[in-house]
This record gives sequence, structure tokens and C-alpha cells, in this order.
Amino acid sequence: MERIYKYFSFFVVMILAAFTLFMLAAYELPGMSQMMFAEELTGALSEGEDTAISEVRYYASGVNDSYSKLRSWGIKRGVNGELPKADPGAPELLSKYNSLYLADTNKKTIYLTFDEGYENGYTSKILDVLYENKVNAIFFITGPYLEKEDALIRRMLDEGHAIGNHTINHKSLPLLDDKEIEEEVVGLDRKFHSKYGRNMVFLRPPKGEYSERSLSITSKLGYVNVFWSFAYDDWAVDRQRGWEYAFKKVTDNLHNGAVILLHAVSRDNAEALDAIIHHARESGYEFGDVFELEKYARGEG
Repeated sequence: MERIYKYFSFFVVMILAAFTLFMLAAYELPGMSQMMFAEELTGALSEGEDTAISEVRYYASGVNDSYSKLRSWGIKRGVNGELPKADPGAPELLSKYNSLYLADTNKKTIYLTFDEGYENGYTSKILDVLYENKVNAIFFITGPYLEKEDALIRRMLDEGHAIGNHTINHKSLPLLDDKEIEEEVVGLDRKFHSKYGRNMVFLRPPKGEYSERSLSITSKLGYVNVFWSFAYDDWAVDRQRGWEYAFKKVTDNLHNGAVILLHAVSRDNAEALDAIIHHARESGYEFGDVFELEKYARGEG
């Protein structure tokens, strides 16, 4: 019996050791990043039929109040150039904490933003198109992207784009305590500064999830939370539907002061981007310098 117990204990130890090694190396396994960001954006993406409703079933730190409650960013799309409608009270809340989802709606100006959870091979083409058309954008990056995609990030900086903060681990900020929020956001910023000598200004909350508490904390840290006035389910790499679909989806939803969210993992977006830019300009829109958004959010311009 003692011998059986000895071998059983040895077997358990070996299993635990193997599991530990697997977990330590897991982030390097092919496809792991894709798995982490498969649900890149969970904000309500209304086609215009229903008004978005806040996710009231989530709570931060066990507190059920309006300050800490998790909200899922949602918009009701407009038609024929009409402005989208955000959740009731959301625009006022964003404005209170130097955050935005729209720019100046009196101007036919569009701002492009891209979320970069992981690299899927299309960012170089996107950068080519932006360079050729003299358009800049905000690229929101995560911790893994910062560690692995130095050449692309340096190109973004060299070609006049802004690098935005999408946190280290893409965690829902309202579900973290105050210190954890700071670690996720400022931690990425510090790593970025150590590599490139610059700081991040723009922050995009992972999954479009936020609370008044997370807005307050990140605003006090100096960040501008940038949401969006248009997005669609382009992050699903196994559900690409052709460049024409992406083109129509975006161009049907152009509006004044638009802050457009596109995911760089989308083949459709990369292939449609040049046509989208040309169509927008032919329709009387211009693409704004994304660095203007900081002054706009802070009420300085």
C-alpha cells in the first residue's frame, strides 16, 4: 500500500509540474492571442432597431451603485448621415470625465481608430493605405502587442499616428479595484515610454465596458477615454464577408464628427479601407488629425 501511495504521489507531482510549465508558456502558443481577443468588443452594436441598455447584472468590488456599476457602451445608429444616439446619460458622463465618442458634429470630419488586440497580418496594408491617403489614426494596443510588434509600432509613430492604450491584459476595467485599474493602464504606458520615449494619452476601455469610477480614475491619471460612434462585428476573423460588406457597412454610417472603430485583424477592413477613404472624401467628408481629439475632449478646442 505504501508503495502504491508513493507512485501515486509521484504521478500527481509530475502532472502538476507539467501543468505549471504549460501555463507559463501558454501565452506563446499559436492562436492564444486570438482566443483572448475573440470577444474583442462586447458593446451593444445596434443596427438601429433598439436602444442600448446598460449591463446592470455586473458589479465592481461587490458594490451595486451608479458610480461603480459596469456599463457596456452602446449606440443606436442613425440613418442617412444622422448622428447615432448613445445610452441616455452616457454622453454627459463621458463629458464630465474628459472622454468622448463623437467630435465636433458641426463639421463633416471623421476620425479613424483601430484596435490592435493581436497582429493578424493586415496592419502593414492598413498603414500603406493611410500613408498613401495622408490620413492618420489612433492605434489602440495591448500589452502582448507592445511586446511583439515593435516594427509596426515604430512605423505607426514614424508616420504620424497616435498609439492608444488598450490596457496590458484587456480586462474589463470596472471589475478591477482602483489599484488594478492603474496597473493595467499606467503599467502599459510605462512600458511604452521605456521603449519609445513617449506617453499615451488616449485610452480605449476593453470590450467597451466602463463605469463612472473607471472613467474618474483614468481621467485623474491624465487619459482621454475614446469610445466610438460607429463600429461593427469586424473582429470575428472567422466571419469575414468580403471587402464590399465592410465598405457598405462603414460608408452607410458616415456622419459629422464620427469616431470610427475598426479592428485591424479584419481582412475585409484592410481591403476596403482605400475605397472607404475615397468615398468619404467624395461625399464631402474630411479626415481629421486624431491628435485634435485630446483638445476637443478637454474642452480646449
